[in-house]
Amino acid sequence: MEIRQLRYFLAIAEECHFGRAAARLHIAQPALSQQIKQLETELGITLFNRTTRRVEMTEAGCQLADHARALVAGEERARLHMRELAAGRAGRVSVGFIGSATYDVLPQVARTVKARLPKVVMELHGEVLAPRLVEGLLEDTYDLVLVRKAAPSERIHITPLRSEPLVAVLPSHHPLAYQDQVDLRDLADEPFVTHPSQARSSMYDRVLAACGRAGFTPSPLVEVSETATLVVFVAAGHGVALVPQSVRSLSLAGVTYVPLTETESVDLLLARRTDRNSPATAQVAAVIEECVRGTSLRSRRSDAGEGRER
Repeated sequence: MEIRQLRYFLAIAEECHFGRAAARLHIAQPALSQQIKQLETELGITLFNRTTRRVEMTEAGCQLADHARALVAGEERARLHMRELAAGRAGRVSVGFIGSATYDVLPQVARTVKARLPKVVMELHGEVLAPRLVEGLLEDTYDLVLVRKAAPSERIHITPLRSEPLVAVLPSHHPLAYQDQVDLRDLADEPFVTHPSQARSSMYDRVLAACGRAGFTPSPLVEVSETATLVVFVAAGHGVALVPQSVRSLSLAGVTYVPLTETESVDLLLARRTDRNSPATAQVAAVIEECVRGTSLRSRRSDAGEGRER
């Protein structure tokens, strides 16, 4: 029993006429009759009572009609779903974000994918350290990851998304919090809140390198895993911090984000495997690139506006 035969059967059941059903199906009437005879022979039962004036389904035909409609509808749904998968309009995609990209990129990506690709299920994992993200990418835990750096590998394709400046995070009551810019050397005697060193955080290395270029090694260091917690610690007066400019979208009472006089920046990269990239993964990757470009453009306009106001 083939789906094609069931489609023929249903056309006759709905038209109650072999000729009209054949015309609807765009096949010759003798060929249609032959297909129905083959179906009846295979099932071992008569499906239609035929007279010169009318065609009626037998009880067996009525019973088969319900099954046939379900099977044909299921086959159509399967075909549609396969077409959507092939086009990247359906599927499951797991995306991992480093902490500092969780607050501005992740929400916009989630909204855009939901609106544009409603049949794509995204698994979002924010506040993950870069080494774990890269390991997860290679182990198929993630399909896409946003990181600050990734070692060159034939198994990973890297797309640069943006470069953004580091800014100082100061307690709002700090004497330097009211300045337009802060010289990093002026923070040399402050305790620093950083991401942990033992987890090989790329931000830990970037912060210490920036301080080294300013002529000092920050001490003491207060290490926390999550970017949100880092900002909370600054608000609580445990020290100052350096974060990518995009973290300013994490609005929190008690802290002030102040640009540096030095040019210190960090990159944001999109990493994916070079193999086993589904069409849905490609679609979500395109959305991420679009969202990051849009966010960067809005940030530059906002900074320009602030500069004019000053």
